[in-house]
Amino acid sequence: MASASPLAGKRAVVTGASSGIGRAVALELARQGVTLHLLGRREGALAEVVRQVQGWGGAARAYPVDLTDERALREVGAELGEGGLDVLVHSAGTVSLGPVLEASVADFDRQYALNVRAPFLLTQLLLPSLKRARGQVAFLNSGSGLVARASWSQYAATKHALKALADALREEVKADGVRVVSVYPGRTASPMQARVHELEGRAYDPARFVQPESVAAMILAALALPPTAEVTDLSVRPGPG
Repeated sequence: MASASPLAGKRAVVTGASSGIGRAVALELARQGVTLHLLGRREGALAEVVRQVQGWGGAARAYPVDLTDERALREVGAELGEGGLDVLVHSAGTVSLGPVLEASVADFDRQYALNVRAPFLLTQLLLPSLKRARGQVAFLNSGSGLVARASWSQYAATKHALKALADALREEVKADGVRVVSVYPGRTASPMQARVHELEGRAYDPARFVQPESVAAMILAALALPPTAEVTDLSVRPGPG
């Protein structure tokens, strides 16, 4: 484990840590000596991340939870808030596509519940701990949180809402020394991207897209900044490679 990192010895909560960007962020935090608390629905995949971190000599614990279940999330949040917290990374998310005329309200509600409501509630629950630590919050947004395109109305609406949440939170907590960054990855090689291609009816080639580790590296660079500097918005796009 890296002992020279400014993040060494800190405690972090990462949602959506079983795959994709969330998993990459969790592993990079572990390499920096951060104690991890990993949230997600896929118990087996979370356990595998924990085993990998512990195999390096790091500390990690899995919390299998449906983030859209308010009661369950409140229980986990209460437990996590007791031990102190320095970093909160919201990476969990879901996507459905379709034109407004054909879109399902149930799909919209499902996306809003995971993409907006869950990070709102978890942030609310953990904010006292983050304030005490003068900690940091990272919201994994999307290019759709900046530009809305045809057939992406529901997902883009949730991501625009997430941007608003992060922007408002930043203004509310800056006097407490808490930093808030929104990250807007372009198309990233991940299970979600594979699903998007399936919905679009296109073949999926992960080599064409941003790799999760590249996004994680940018997030870690922002989190490792001294408290005299803050990255508020971070865009990562596929390179010309």
